[in-house]
Amino acid sequence: MLSMIGLFVALGLLIFLTMRGINIIVAALLCSIVLAVTGGLNLNTAMAGYYMEGFTGYFANWFLIFLLGAIFGKVMQDTKSAESIANWVSRTMGPQWAVFAVVGACAIMTYGGVSLFVVGFTVYPIAVSLFRLANYPHRFIPAALVFGSISFTMTSPGSPEIQNLIPTEFFGTTPTAGGWVGVFTGVFIAVVGGLWLRFLVRKAIANGEVFELPRSSPFYSVEKPEEEIAATTEKSLPNAFLAILPLIIVIAVLNILSFYMAPKTAALVALILGILSVWGFNYKFVQEYWQSLAVGTQNSLVAIANTCAVVGFGSVAAQVSAFDTFINALVNISGPPLLGLAIGVTIICGLTGSASGGLGIALPLLAPIYLAKGIDPGSMHRISALASGGLDSLPHNGYVVTTVRAICGETHKRAYLPIFCVSVILPTIALILAIVLYSLFYI
Repeated sequence: MLSMIGLFVALGLLIFLTMRGINIIVAALLCSIVLAVTGGLNLNTAMAGYYMEGFTGYFANWFLIFLLGAIFGKVMQDTKSAESIANWVSRTMGPQWAVFAVVGACAIMTYGGVSLFVVGFTVYPIAVSLFRLANYPHRFIPAALVFGSISFTMTSPGSPEIQNLIPTEFFGTTPTAGGWVGVFTGVFIAVVGGLWLRFLVRKAIANGEVFELPRSSPFYSVEKPEEEIAATTEKSLPNAFLAILPLIIVIAVLNILSFYMAPKTAALVALILGILSVWGFNYKFVQEYWQSLAVGTQNSLVAIANTCAVVGFGSVAAQVSAFDTFINALVNISGPPLLGLAIGVTIICGLTGSASGGLGIALPLLAPIYLAKGIDPGSMHRISALASGGLDSLPHNGYVVTTVRAICGETHKRAYLPIFCVSVILPTIALILAIVLYSLFYI
């Protein structure tokens, strides 16, 4: 009983501390200690053993992917390629399609392998310009950024995002696994989410809301006219096609090579070629090669350390008796065979506030169990990826917190509800739909 109470207290404390802005590594360490004490574990064994094994194991498996992904994103940022893509999408669609323009710009870059945080900081200035011209409420910009960055793009077949790569390690699949159901659910999330977000914006406008920058926004004191910003930006940016081409190369190389080598190796090759192609196609905009490599490396260390901290916490949680009870309940749950896998990944990702961290905790435990049941590996891959992209977007998610507060200068009170609608409720509905379709056509 104490173990179960301790598990919920530790998880609740982790959510509370991250929402209060406490560093996730510090929060995960404190909560792991709570888990160990209430779960009856030897503190030294729990922290020096279970926690560090989870931390270092995830680091060893995925550091190179984080490293090259962060460098690729930094190179896209430094050559202004990411800004060129965002600017091209905004000019093509115009202020009247501001919501779709912001979502589309984020989706193009994240599906092409660009780091989430690079995308957020790059697209936000464009979003401010578009929303201001359209007179759309500013509080919906975080939802557009989050939805375009971490919903359908990281869980759809062919994506180079790590949430689509981790399942390949456990199910022996390729990044395109999941068949037509995976494609359908990705399109379903993109279309329904875009329409739902536009509906929420229009409802707010009908209630009298208008564009107004919050005082904490980075652009609050900027009075430069949008026309001047656009003109200045357009003159100094690389060609949009040459900016997008490296993204296409990354996606194509990853998915072609995955049929001939391990998907992780294919991803490394794809990202290296992506970095080189950005430099090659946009060499006129390269200011400093070594600086991009250095900053990208620093960014990757911060990103993977935060995720490793969550995985370490999960490794301690996996040792307490309450966690065994939870796993056994999932395995024996009634309903479609994929339902237990989906619920397990969803809950763990939600509790940790991390899609990749949750997958790193859940799949080592759940994948062998469900593989032994003889379920189609492609179906399990796609269900796992989809399940990671629902409850992970709860208020304590690192990217949600960064986007709402640091990038947009908003508050959870004003901005989180639309994020919850399109990045939690909608992906969960899509996950249920995918379970039904896979159960009907693949199992």
